[in-house]
Parts: sequence; structure tokens; C-alpha cells
Amino acid sequence: DRERCILCYRCVRFSQEIAEDYQLIFAERGAHTFVATHDGHPYVAPFSGNIIELCPVGALTSKPYRFRARPWDIEGAAGICTLCPSQCNVEFTVRDEKVERVLAREHPEVDDGWLCDKGRFAYQAIHVDERITAPMVRDGGRLREVSWERALEVAAGLAKHKGHVGALVGGQATNEEGFLIQRLMREGLSSNDIDSRTGGAVPAAIAQALAAPALQATVPDLEFAHTVLVLGCEPVDDAPIIDLRIRKGVRRRGVQLAIATARPSALDANAKLVVRHAPGEESAFMSALLGALRGEDAPEEVAAIADLLRNGGEDVAIVWGERLGSAAALLAAIAEELQLAEHDGAGLLEIPAGSNGRGLREAGMLPDAGPGYTELDASSRGAGRGTAEIAWAAADGQITALYLYETDPLRDQPDRGRWERALHRTALVVAHASTLTVGIAEHANVVFPADSYAEKDGTVVHPDGRIQRLRTAIAHPGEVRDGWSVIAEIARRAGLDTGVVTSGMVFAQLVDAVPFYEGLTLEEIGGQGVRWQEREAASRFDLGGTPHIEGLSSHDPPGTSAPTGAPENGASVRGRHGRRPPRQALRLGTYRSIWASPEVEISPSLHYTIARQQAELSPADAHRLGITSGETIEVAQNGTRLRASAHVRTGIPEGTVFLATGIATESANALTETEVEVRKQ
Repeated sequence: DRERCILCYRCVRFSQEIAEDYQLIFAERGAHTFVATHDGHPYVAPFSGNIIELCPVGALTSKPYRFRARPWDIEGAAGICTLCPSQCNVEFTVRDEKVERVLAREHPEVDDGWLCDKGRFAYQAIHVDERITAPMVRDGGRLREVSWERALEVAAGLAKHKGHVGALVGGQATNEEGFLIQRLMREGLSSNDIDSRTGGAVPAAIAQALAAPALQATVPDLEFAHTVLVLGCEPVDDAPIIDLRIRKGVRRRGVQLAIATARPSALDANAKLVVRHAPGEESAFMSALLGALRGEDAPEEVAAIADLLRNGGEDVAIVWGERLGSAAALLAAIAEELQLAEHDGAGLLEIPAGSNGRGLREAGMLPDAGPGYTELDASSRGAGRGTAEIAWAAADGQITALYLYETDPLRDQPDRGRWERALHRTALVVAHASTLTVGIAEHANVVFPADSYAEKDGTVVHPDGRIQRLRTAIAHPGEVRDGWSVIAEIARRAGLDTGVVTSGMVFAQLVDAVPFYEGLTLEEIGGQGVRWQEREAASRFDLGGTPHIEGLSSHDPPGTSAPTGAPENGASVRGRHGRRPPRQALRLGTYRSIWASPEVEISPSLHYTIARQQAELSPADAHRLGITSGETIEVAQNGTRLRASAHVRTGIPEGTVFLATGIATESANALTETEVEVRKQ
């Protein structure tokens, strides 16, 4: 509403100084001045919704909320957004048991008062027609709504597969839900085949070492550190508020930023040093970096990053992504070399693949460790299978039942073909879901309606170790029940009495099981959360000794290529054995957009952001292959073909193509090899 605008400049300053997307400007002059975008197109950016709250006069308002309620019709309810690992503190605007709006609830140590547009507008997924609000059972080849008694009876059939059940838990599950599932699996179904991770798995000993209290950086550390290294992740997609905090540190505090990734980052322009390595060669880069820190010979660009980390100030924060997989094992040695544990403002900050990835691991959702990274009991049949191994075992008939909690492996996990065979062969698939994604719709025998983050009662753990509390903001729609109570009922029918009748009782059992949570109460967590590393019980964290890590020299592991410099320095990405790929074959890299989620796809206000397959190519490769930006192309590998829209992007290393995963159709998780052929459609 431009007649309300007082030209205060707040929205323009946000665009230019906070989000740094530089889209909003003042157009015209004098009495004709008005706020506009620099190119006349709509303001489309990951953080655009923040200007609604910044506007002091209501000139900028939310279209989904506009005219929906008067101030006296609504109530505010505090909550946590669990749509990504940022876990921003939010306030739900509630009217008649419906979420009408989401506002930021400022927490300087978590979100600095900002929200991404996914967190601000994807609440609409709670109330759309596509949401599952009643239990469903496959009958006559189709999923049909049934009574809770019938659905629970079918799910209790898991007991018939005792010892041959696998469980996967998605990142939006609470600590309590993950804790009960691992109890159900281990105590009730005699199986350690459980996991909550995506892709490459890190052994429990390594995960435990990387989670040591002294090594944990906080979100404010990214603003006040001397040097920040972003390693193997893209914060704007994986945890958008982390992206804003890093930008703030560079802009206001002079933080020296270094980036080492395969794919160009939105933060490249803010970085002092940028190194590109070949997709999948994180281990080679980190091995070379470790060698450079120890004074060994290393490529020039790697040596420059090592020098920055060593001499750029004592407070060094390393932001890394869970998708590093086994390469993360080298982080423990790098952290030791830099003595990160000796400095309060330094440390490691992992961005997990799922919102509550850290909390689920601490709750025991690991195949080789119990709650609190404790060793498995001698009578528990030893370490179980991880995510990838569960897929192989199910496809081979060794696992005959699967429990999928708020996750669809056809969408969330690598090797889609393997998972399709696994789900097809599995005799019983029990799922909890809020919407019918492809894998659930085609393969689930029983589907329980999952409660949303506005309806849950439980706790989650922020990537920096802050335990935060989810409170029920609205009543469950339809026949939806609390997730933890459904798990407890399935366990009871499978022969395990969990002894819980409230979410608080599950939390109490979790606290008793995790040594470094000792004495923690919901009252202590309160509305701001508490970092367990800052509590006295953190001394109960058992490091279990320094793990043995293979490949700590600067020499590249067999079959890998050395990391290469940034594209502006004329570097290139080579093939697996140092050769350039054939003319049409390109090295495959993958990424997951912030918009790649079912919540975005069913939220009306975010339809324009729905992620579709987009192949990112270098200008040189596009010219060589005769491809122009926006053109439909075909990406092929071993008979698998995907259609994608070509996106010619400066900064993509020559010889490489990047494809999106986690999307509804044409997802790159159908491709399993390191190289693909790209051709015009």
C-alpha cells in the first residue's frame, strides 16, 4: 500500500545490508520517490518476507494474512520452526485453532530476529487439503482411510518381523519421538537397524569426537570469530539464517571468510579465499588441508587457506555439512591441529541434513550407538545397519519390514533405484507422514497422520547444542494424534511397555538415558532453550578416547584427485583419475535447494518457488555442447535419463554439472555414478 509508505528506507536497507540481495531501491526523485526493485520485477529472494515485520506503517503486508483477522481475534503462541536446521524461534498467530501467520520471535543466539521465506510462509501446509488427517491402510492396492484401531493392528504386525525390521527417522522428528523409536526397535523388535542420517554415515566414535563440548562453536561465534571456514555445505540452502549471520560477521566485524566447496556458494562474493574441489573429493581436499597445517606440501590454494586458519586469528569457526559423510573424520584432526578446543570463540558447527539431526543422534537414532553415544549393550546383537545398508538388506530380503517416520527414502536418500527395490520387496512398510509423497503413496501398507511442528509437544536440539522446546500451539486437525503416543501404542502392541502416557514422561526417560542431559528439566529449557555444553552435566560427556582416523597424511587417497583452485584463477575440475571427462561426459555434483520440500509444494504462497530440476553448467561447457540457459536438456547415466532446465552459471568449474536432489520429480538421487552425459533434448 504505497499511500502508507513514509520512505523510511528500512526495507531497502534490509535488502542491501542484511540479505545483500540488492533488489530494493528508491525509484524516481523528490515527491515522486517510491520503493521498487532495481529491474521492475517482483521481489523474489529467500528472506524477502522480513520486510513485512520491518515496515513501521503497514505499507508492506503479508498477502496470505491480509484481512484474515483483527487483533482481538487472534492469539500468539511461541514455537520453533523445524523446517530446516536453523530452528528459528517463531510466534504463531492463531485464530480458531488455525495458524494464520508466522512471525519472528527474536533470539540473538539463534536467529537474530530473522526468518527465511520458507519458515515464514510454509505454515500453510498445516491446513491444506493435501494433508493427511486420518490413518490409512492399503486395501485392494489403494490407501484408504480407516479407524485407528485397524491401522494400529496392521502396524503391530512389525512384531512378526522381529529381528528383521529397519527404521528411518526424518529430521523433523522430536528427540522424544526418536528416543521412543529406538526403544521400540532395540527392546521390542530386537533390531539395531536404525538411522536418522542422509547419505554417507560417520562411525559413532567419530561423531562422538566431533560433538565434544569443547569443540562446539555457537551461532554468535560466526559473527565474532576472526576466521570462518565454510566446508562442504551451502548455508543459504541448508540453514539460511546461518548465511545471514556469516554475512553480518564479514560486514560488521571484519570476519575473514574462506569457502571450500564443490559448487559455487552464495557467500563467494564475501569470501577472502575460495577453493573449488571436484564433487565427491572432500576427503582429498581435507587431507591436503591437514597436511598443509602440518607444514607439508599442498596445492597453492589449499596452502593459502591453511595459512589463513593458522595465522588469521586464534578464534576459528568451521561450518561443515553432514553430507561430507566419511570425510568428516578428518575434521577431528584439523580441529586438533588448530587447537580449536582451547579457545572459547572457536570450534566446529555442523549443519545436519535434517532439522533435528543432532538431537536424533543424541537420542540414540544411530545403528552403532545408544542414547548419548553410549555403547550398545552386549546383548543387543552388535552394531546395526546404517541407511545405505538398510536399503541393500531390504532389497536382498534380509530386512522384511520398514518403519519410516516422517521421511520418504525415494525422495530423501541417495540411490533411489535401490530404495525402490527395497520398498517393493519389503512385506510391511509402516509410515508416518503429513502428505502422500511418491514413496509413501506407492509402497506404504499403513500411514499414520504426522503432527506438524505447530502441534507437537517435545524438544529438539539446535546444531550448536541448544535444546529447545516445542509447545502445542493449535489442536490436532481431524484424527491426528501426537506422534510419540502413536509410537508408544505400537510398541505396546508389539510387546514393549514403554511406561509413558505424556510427552514429559518420554523427556524424563530421555534425560535419564543421556548422561550429559542429567538433571535437565523442561522448566530449565523454558522459552529460550539451553545449551547442554554450558551445563555442569556436560562433564559427563564421554569422549571414548581419540578415534583412529585413516588417511591423515596430505597424500591423496587412492582414486582421488587433488583439489583445484577457484575458477577465477583458471583452475578446472578433473575426472576421478586426473583425466578430463570425455567430450559429453561431465562430473556429477548434487545439491538440495531450500525450496525442495513437500511443505513448499503444498503451500499456496510458495508455489512460485517450487524446486524443479535445474542443471548448472559452466559457460565453457554450455558453449561446447551448444546449450543455452533455460533450454531443456537430457542428463543420462547407465540407461537412467532425467530432463532438466539448463542454467549456465558463472563459477561452475569446467567439466562439472550440478543437479538438484530432494525434489518431487526428476531428482538426481536416481543417479549413482560420478559421471553423466549431458545432451540437448
